[in-house]
Amino acid sequence: MYHFVLENGEEAIGLIKDTIDILGTGHTYIRHHVNALSSGSHEAGSHTHPSRPKPILDGHVGTTVDTSHGGSLIIHDGGRSYSYSYGSSGVKGLFRNRYAAGCAIFASIGGLSFGYDQGVMANILVMKDFLARWPIGPWEKGLMTAVLELGALFGALSSGVLADRYSRRHSIFLASVVFCIGSAVQCSAGSLTDIILGRAIGGFGVGALSMLSPLYMAEISPPELRGSLMALEQFAIVLGVVCGFWIGFLTRTLEGSASWRIPLGVQLAPGVLLCAGCFLLPPSPRLMVLRGRIEEGLQSLARLRLRTPEEADSDPLLQLELLEMQVDVALLQKMNISQDKDGVHNGALAWGRLFDRKYINRTLIGVMMMFFQQWSGINALLYYGPTLVKNIGLRGDTVTLVVSGGIGIVQFLAVFPAIVLVDRLGRKPLLRGGSALMSASHFLIAVLIRQFEADWPSHYVAAWTAVICVYTFTAAYGVSYGPIGWILPSEVFPLSMRSKGVSLSTASNWINNFLIGLVTPALLEISPAATFLIFSCACFAGYLWSTHLVPETANVSLEEIDAVFNSTAGQEDIILKHELERELGVHDLLKDLVAE
Repeated sequence: MYHFVLENGEEAIGLIKDTIDILGTGHTYIRHHVNALSSGSHEAGSHTHPSRPKPILDGHVGTTVDTSHGGSLIIHDGGRSYSYSYGSSGVKGLFRNRYAAGCAIFASIGGLSFGYDQGVMANILVMKDFLARWPIGPWEKGLMTAVLELGALFGALSSGVLADRYSRRHSIFLASVVFCIGSAVQCSAGSLTDIILGRAIGGFGVGALSMLSPLYMAEISPPELRGSLMALEQFAIVLGVVCGFWIGFLTRTLEGSASWRIPLGVQLAPGVLLCAGCFLLPPSPRLMVLRGRIEEGLQSLARLRLRTPEEADSDPLLQLELLEMQVDVALLQKMNISQDKDGVHNGALAWGRLFDRKYINRTLIGVMMMFFQQWSGINALLYYGPTLVKNIGLRGDTVTLVVSGGIGIVQFLAVFPAIVLVDRLGRKPLLRGGSALMSASHFLIAVLIRQFEADWPSHYVAAWTAVICVYTFTAAYGVSYGPIGWILPSEVFPLSMRSKGVSLSTASNWINNFLIGLVTPALLEISPAATFLIFSCACFAGYLWSTHLVPETANVSLEEIDAVFNSTAGQEDIILKHELERELGVHDLLKDLVAE
């Protein structure tokens, strides 16, 4: 599983000693054994060029060991590595880890705020009182829609620094306050300028939440449930889409500005709820370790894994997960990553490292995942659903609104199988299958529009076939690009760059979301068929990308993700981690567990 080259065994010992100094002075057992290692009592230092770590457990390849509280540990790769889980994946695992699931659900309210805006704008853009007050053309409509994404871009970029400097929870609070301010400005708007300004302010908060919520959720999730819990972000987004659309649908017939002010005001509710409750969430154990607050990290981890303080001291998986965090942080500090006294990376250096040869593949995966998520066309359907539905042959305000509202419902229902399948089948198969089905659906819609747009009333079956294709596309998106778009960026980056890496990936989401919102009305004016053909080509490119360039990251520890990329990034880190784990007694513990 791992391939390592370390030039000097003595250097390794020195790095391990320095690593222990970083971890703290309380690890006397470790220090004793490392001193013995340096004096020749262990053989690790006697090999000048170890290409791989020595096997932890010879003769136990594929061995599965059941641990306390329903956990399990599996030995891999000739006894050189291991993986572990606290229990079942999927729905059963969510119920078993109900506290972590509850925290993730609450944190995902940030996604609900974004989804609500997408759903409600589809109705507001066709409301009679709104259009009578401020007549707008295709470009004005695109600008009003897209300015939220522009604000979200800056929110996503700034949130990475805030998340490290303060905390995940404090940053979520600040982002929620900004979102509430923007929502209030929109609701009380007296001019189109007020609407645009409010959407820009609210967008800053939405963008920050779109980065902070998945980041926090990834850091509190057990390995076997990370994908399912991260899929809750997509669940929250589509729930917001459904709520936003149908609230707007119900208020559209009200007299005066109440028809659009009420749905814009309702979005204050999730923002206020998140502001009030985010401090009840447990701190991220990974952030606590990054700051050197090990005991607090253990307490938070035990709370998330439903362990008592007494069980936390004896549970081998809990100790192993905490140790991986400690070693990862210590090695990163030793490998000369510039940090200030608060553990925050020097800004320019941290951003620059994302484009180093070691990490460029990870950065591209995060950025391109969001590119393909947006250019699949999902937000074009959500923002301009009624307009798009008219272009595929349906007539009548009620019919077009109901059909476009069904897009959100289909997307909402598709999240449930995604929660179950994302960890069982993995990310890659879902991305490949979803992109293929989405591309085919868009292509068929483009063909139908090209053939029948001149006389839709005479081709009733063709029109409803196009509607079925829209729903097929939406379902495929809901089990693939939708949830996985938020999962992959949080998985591929190491701890030292995770917040900024996720921030950059989310910025890619908002840049492309901005472009989609801006150009879609104009593209529809030019050629509806060409618009769907562009989305089809983007989905096909996504199929090629996911087939040849995306690694499988399901059920892989965040600290072991280096191996998934088959790269040299972190090789020295991992071999030092391997040695340190051996000195900590982890490997002895594994041997005892297998022997039992």
